[in-house]
Amino acid sequence: MSNNNVVQTVLGEELGPLSDNERLKGESDFLRGTIEQDLQDPITGGFTADNFQLIRFHGMYQQDDRDIRGERTKQKLEPLHNVMLRARMPGGIITPEQWLAIDDFAGENTMYGSIRLTTRQTFQFHGVLKPHIKSMHQMLNKIGIDSIATAGDVNRNVLCTANPMQSELHQDAYEWAKKISEHLLPKTRAYAEIWLDGEKVEETDKEPILGSNYLPRKFKTTVVIPPHNDVDVHANDLNFVAIAENGKLVGFNVLVGGGLAMTHGDTSTYPRRADEFGFIALDDTLAIAEAVVSTQRDWGNRSNRKNAKTKYTLDRVGIDVFKQEVERRADVSFQPVRPYHFTDRGDRIGWSEGIDGLYHLSLFIENGRLLDYPGKPLKTGLAEIAKVHQGDFRMTANQNLIVARVSADQKALIDRLAREHGLINDEVSEQRKDSMACVSLPTCPLAMAEAERFLPNFVTQIEELLQKHQLPNSDTIILRVTGCPNGCARAMLAEVGLVGKAPGRYNLHLGGNREGTRVPKMYRENITVDEILSELDTLIARWSTERYTNEGFGDFMIRANVVQEVIVSKRDFHA
Repeated sequence: MSNNNVVQTVLGEELGPLSDNERLKGESDFLRGTIEQDLQDPITGGFTADNFQLIRFHGMYQQDDRDIRGERTKQKLEPLHNVMLRARMPGGIITPEQWLAIDDFAGENTMYGSIRLTTRQTFQFHGVLKPHIKSMHQMLNKIGIDSIATAGDVNRNVLCTANPMQSELHQDAYEWAKKISEHLLPKTRAYAEIWLDGEKVEETDKEPILGSNYLPRKFKTTVVIPPHNDVDVHANDLNFVAIAENGKLVGFNVLVGGGLAMTHGDTSTYPRRADEFGFIALDDTLAIAEAVVSTQRDWGNRSNRKNAKTKYTLDRVGIDVFKQEVERRADVSFQPVRPYHFTDRGDRIGWSEGIDGLYHLSLFIENGRLLDYPGKPLKTGLAEIAKVHQGDFRMTANQNLIVARVSADQKALIDRLAREHGLINDEVSEQRKDSMACVSLPTCPLAMAEAERFLPNFVTQIEELLQKHQLPNSDTIILRVTGCPNGCARAMLAEVGLVGKAPGRYNLHLGGNREGTRVPKMYRENITVDEILSELDTLIARWSTERYTNEGFGDFMIRANVVQEVIVSKRDFHA
């Protein structure tokens, strides 16, 4: 499939010539490319030609500091190339020993010195220069971590509800997240050969699940335990909703076809909720996961990458047709969906006790950025806790961190360390806890507007509006900000979603819900922050006085006809 003159045909429909990414993957020698040669090139700090894309399959994105790009251009210097690495950590669980190792590396070998907790329930290093890249992978390997398939056209880091309170059920769900991750990983030895100096094997690589050209586009998978939708299932291609009986996991409801990315000005792209396929027994989990992935592998659009995600495949071929093909490939028939419901998706910040008598401290980490700030040494604080903690850490898909499995005799010590380092702040509002942003500027090359650096002050302004209209602290709005329409902060499942359009300008979307089961609709396009605040001032005033008891802001936006409900994205989102 590496020949760009080849026209892709699926179920008798011609989709067009293959995109250049298909050539790139087909000619990559199973993701090796010439990455090793690029590593030895002292002339540039970046990766060239196809390798710029291929390193993504190894968990890295090439970036540069856009704040200084102009000045470097004046000095006739190339951009300050570096990489961001995203680790593979199914379910987000990490040991204290592993944490201390990544803390040391971040402090000594990255441009920014920080650890970034991400919405993909893992951590990222930002600002790793070329001379440190190989040692970074070798350090991670030494502590039992890798970055295989956390980016690129593959199944990425598998998320799992970060709920240590239901300890036995969570452990079972987490084990399935790990099994799914391992089952769907690329089988090529390219990662080990390039980064870990692994021995080159003469036998031909094979990719029985992903195929020689891998998937048409990125693929995301979750395992979720109702009633907490903390992984935002409708943002993902494949979701396993845990069904328990008497506290025991008995199977999963399977949801397919969620995704939030879109392209400004292209009405053929849109955010979309996942569809329910049905219930499966535990023993059928891996077969169904493989069948969904392989169906998308063969039927996904390899001509137009903007329409290559699973959500577009379902809308193109039909949900029932896709589902029947999955059943055929897996030799499994979906049973009727078992009842479940979601009530919330935020993290329970603060201390909680699990059913096993152990305690768990969920720490709110604004924007997921762990760094030592003046008077608030967050990164040092986590390291100090890691030195004494005897349980584990759990990263959440909301960019927070849980100090999990704390014994009663350690609870006071860990609480004191957290407070001394600013990791516990009793003054943080509920609204701030319900707000989230992607990294955006200065590092993300796709960013059109600020997000992470913009959010803290914007939340303060929203807090002031809530107070102005006499809303209690418990009445919050699910608020998400992304610097571009690719959806990393999941703004297209928010009650108020801001999507960057240009510096200082955003599209304002309204009408998602608290549970994360509805896509919001665009209300105003390409407006300034002052215009956004003016609009929200008026709408929050109405919500305060006209809402039903316990009616969320997004639900009110729909009922009051401020925006129309998005039921079928392909039909409704751009209407």
